[in-house]
Formats: sequence, C-alpha cells, structure tokens
Amino acid sequence: MKKLNRRKFLKLSGLAAGTSLLAACAPKNAAPASTAMPGMAMGAAPTAAPSANFAPDLEIALKATSGAAQILPGKPTNVWRYAANVVKGDPGAVVTLPETYTGPIIRAKKGQKVRVTFTNDLPAGQPSIVHWHGLIVPQAADGHPMYQIDAGKTYVYEFEVGNRAGTYWFHPHTHGKTGLQVNKGLAGLFIVSDPEQDALALPSGEFDLPLVIQDRTFDADNQFVYDVQNMSGMNHDMGSMNMNAMMQGMMGFLGDRILVNGKPDFALSASTRAYRLRLLNGSNSRIYKLAWSDGTPITVLGVDGGLLDKPISKKYVMLAPAQRAEIWLDLSGRKVGDEITLESLAFETGETGGMMMGGGSAPALGQPMRILKVKVDKQSAETLKLPDKLTALTPLQTSEAGNAAAPRQFKLTLNGMTWLINNRQFEMDKAAADEVVNLGATEIWEFSNEKNPGAMMDANGMAHPIHMHGVQFNVLSREVLPDLKPIRDTVMDGIVDEGWRDTVLVMPGEKVRVIVRFTMPGRFLYHCHNLEHEDQGMMRNFDVKPLSA
Repeated sequence: MKKLNRRKFLKLSGLAAGTSLLAACAPKNAAPASTAMPGMAMGAAPTAAPSANFAPDLEIALKATSGAAQILPGKPTNVWRYAANVVKGDPGAVVTLPETYTGPIIRAKKGQKVRVTFTNDLPAGQPSIVHWHGLIVPQAADGHPMYQIDAGKTYVYEFEVGNRAGTYWFHPHTHGKTGLQVNKGLAGLFIVSDPEQDALALPSGEFDLPLVIQDRTFDADNQFVYDVQNMSGMNHDMGSMNMNAMMQGMMGFLGDRILVNGKPDFALSASTRAYRLRLLNGSNSRIYKLAWSDGTPITVLGVDGGLLDKPISKKYVMLAPAQRAEIWLDLSGRKVGDEITLESLAFETGETGGMMMGGGSAPALGQPMRILKVKVDKQSAETLKLPDKLTALTPLQTSEAGNAAAPRQFKLTLNGMTWLINNRQFEMDKAAADEVVNLGATEIWEFSNEKNPGAMMDANGMAHPIHMHGVQFNVLSREVLPDLKPIRDTVMDGIVDEGWRDTVLVMPGEKVRVIVRFTMPGRFLYHCHNLEHEDQGMMRNFDVKPLSA
C-alpha cells in the first residue's frame, strides 16, 4: 500500500475519498473500549463525604469552573480553571497565580495528611476527576476515570504525602475528554517540600519559579481552538468528519502560540543572581527541545520525582508532555540590560511527512519555537553557589527485579488510525492477566515503540511519552533500531534518564526499559501522555494485588 504523509492526507477532499480512506484505516483485532459505567470497577464509588477517622493537616476546597481570562489584547478568552482555598492548615499552602487561568499552586510537606474536596462546576456534559500526577496515593485518590463525577457533584480525596520533595501537578483524567479539559485551562502544580531539600542552599521564595509551558491556538475572537475528533473505535458519521480534526485526534493537538503560566510572549524580569526554574510541559502533545539562545548549558537539578543526586549539565533538555525539569539559572555574571531566550530547537520526529495541525497554522512537531525571554533588569548582591551534591539517591537495581530475565513487554503500535498498547485499547473495568502484578514486587517493564509496516501513515511510529500511575521508576536502558537511530540521535543528548521518573519519552524504534517497585495496592493506569492518544484509548489498567489476594 502506498504511504501517505499527513500534509497530503489533509488535502484530500470529498466524502467518498474520506469514506474509503477511513474504511481502510479502521483498526483490526483491537479490543473495544469498555462501556462500563464509571464507578463500577473494583467496587469504586464516588466519595461525597470525608472520612471520620482521617484527620487532615491540610484541607483544601478545589473547584473546576468556567470563567474568562485576559490572555491576548481585546476580547477575554473563555477558559476552565481550578479555584482553591485552604479550609484548614497553612493559608500559604495555596498560591493563586495572578492574572492567569493556570494554577493554583498547592504546596505541601512530605508526611502531611491532605484532604481535598473537589467540586465539578463545569458545564453540563463535562464529567471530571482530578489526577495527582506523580503522587503515590491510594487508588481512590489517584483520579482514575472510573471515579469521574458529573457537573454539580463532589468528590473527596484523602491521602498522606509520601513523595519526596519535587514538582508534581494535577489535571483532569476524564476518559475521552482529558485533552479538551486540559486545553481549556485545567492544570495546577502540587509542590512538595521535605527537610532534606530545605537544608540545601537552593534559590527559594520569589527566586524559585514554577513555569508551565503550553501551546494553544486562538481564533479571531481570542477563543481557544480545539478542533479534535476522537478517533476511538472509528464509529463516526462520515458526513460530519473534518480532516484536520481527524488528524489532531490521531496525532495529537499542536497549537501555534506558546503560553507560559497562561501568558503569551512571556518575559521574566530578573536580577543578577541564581534562580531555580521548575519547568512543566503542560502541553497536550508537543515535545520541547529546550536550550538557551546563547548556548549556555542547561543545568538540571531535578526531574519528575525530585532532585537528582547531583546537578548535570546539558546543551539542551528534552521535555515531553507531563515531564518536569528543575533547572538552575545563574545570572550573577550577567549585566543589567542583558537578555537570554529559552528556545525549543528543531529535531526529527520520525513522522512520514510535513505537518499541518492546530488550525493549519501551528508549527509541526519538532519545529523551532521561542518559549520565554529572561530580561536582566536589576542588580543583586546575592550569591549562591551551585551545590556539588544535592541528595542521596538509591536507584533500583536489576538484581532486585523478579522478572529480570524476562521483562514485561508493552508494544506501542498503530493499527488503522488508532494507537494501541499490546494491540489493546482502554477498558474501564478490566486489566489483562499480563497486567496484574504483586504488591511489593520489583519488575522491569519494556516499552517498545514498534514500526508499523504497511501503514498508510507514520509507518515509523510516533514519539510516545509513557506515564505510569501510582509509582516512580528508574530508566535502565535504551535501544533503537539502526535505521531510526539518526532520528533518535537528534534528541538523545537532551534526554535525562537519571533520577526518579513517572513519565518516559519513547522515540520511534526505541525499546526503553524501566525498573519499578509496586508499593501501593489497587488499580492504576499506564498510558501515553499525548492527551489525544490517551483519549482515543492508548491507555490500560494494571492491578497491584497483595500476595494473599
């Protein structure tokens, strides 16, 4: 079959042409998405009242609601946002970012007991639930879509913060609607501190800056454009199909403007001193290759699961959707008036042609974009030295894995126009026999980004950021097919595999092995964090069961 690149695909017109193409692209031998009602799996039920025997140190009221934000000059943009306030505990635990839809920032300490009462105040027809991304919490507090609640309903989360200090975040996890709800504005940060980190001489207060990077497209009235057709199952009215929407549903949304903390053309007013920048890729599907415009190396302090054992220096850093990077920016040698830009550099993606998504004007995945500007406009006498040592890390060892001789295999493939894991789509109330693990077990999981021979599009596959709920893991190794190595080599020097991660970027043709210990019983998710891939079903359950179960 002749391969078709996406630019040519988007130029196809006419109902007959579209119908025949989609018939040819329909997925074969893929498990259908379950029709089970939310809340039915594993005894799940929406929690509307707090537990009498849970005494929180920090209690927060959190609401997802609609509103407006002044993002561009002229008409305000209609957005969905989280609003939060402290009911009990430190009033400074919730920080609302001024004049933006992003946030809030929740700050907690390791060991604190936290209660969050979540209210869904979104429009009718938008069920929602909150996933505490990167936090290791019980099943009922993790934000699985089986717990999603309808508009007007309330859900209570109760958990103890067991994670080490780090930059975590929260976002919706409603099956089939996560991409839309995040794109409309629902995302916030959950920052954890602990005594070990507090003892380090790292920038703090106003010099410790969380920066959420997102791409968006606006229409002529300054409204977000999210023209995406969910491709799951391919059961659609062909007369209503839009080619661009189909492609974004299949490949992932790309916007044509970069927003940082919800603001375009973001410029940081800085002093001649050191800063700690906490970067979150909060985009739906765009991957960034981050570098300073003047060639200054990027110094990485931490990743998804907190600080590294020591700082590492990179010419550039890859940041896939959901990944975090804490970086050290030292401006002490700069002069007032100096400027430096954080850019996303060009890289290869393995895709089989030019890309025209995000309303037709968005740069293709892998094309260069400007992220933010730093303007040095104040003198400072403050001097901080980059520590040689940050923290003591004890990564998991291959010898600890019970399946070291035969790691679990997870193949990432394209079937028709649907992305699959082990040839399966998401099923709300099921985990396969090979997706059941023992509580306390240490295992190696191998994610293999397969080629798709004979596929009309993207026979090489796409880059997939794979996220696991309820765990942190260490990356053990990467292998790549020889013919796709030149593609992977355009990003390899910027991949940070050190430290504890919850999301790993798997490039086309790569096999990535991670080692993980399962310490929390229950049903959890693993999935691609390209949100459109997740929404169409590139997501599966895994069950962690006590040995006696």
